[in-house]
Amino acid sequence: MQSVKVVFHIDEVEKWPLLLANVRNLVKVVDVTACRITVLVNAKAVIIFDQHTFNNHLFDRKVQPSHVDIIKQLTLQGVEFTVCQNSLSGSNISVESIPEYLKVVPVGVLELIQKQSEGFAYIKP
Repeated sequence: MQSVKVVFHIDEVEKWPLLLANVRNLVKVVDVTACRITVLVNAKAVIIFDQHTFNNHLFDRKVQPSHVDIIKQLTLQGVEFTVCQNSLSGSNISVESIPEYLKVVPVGVLELIQKQSEGFAYIKP
């Protein structure tokens, strides 16, 4: 199995199904323990972590709460999900309200720059 270093970038809510399918397909064909697979979440894509928005159905109907369950499963397999603090703040989502298995970074775009400088492939579905 192949070893990879990759950062998936999502900033659009409607892209969650595609992104999660991409990550799940990759995890099936690589040795996750030998890879570094990261998903960077910023801009409006952070809204899936806002339970108030889910409860009031103010989100795109293509995004289902079950996506959060898929994210948790992927983290248990070794995929890292990183969320932009600026985007959370801009969407009025407190860091304390998001799942503990997510990593919060101050600036998402800086995280992307760092990952690319470390040789990570960049994928934006």
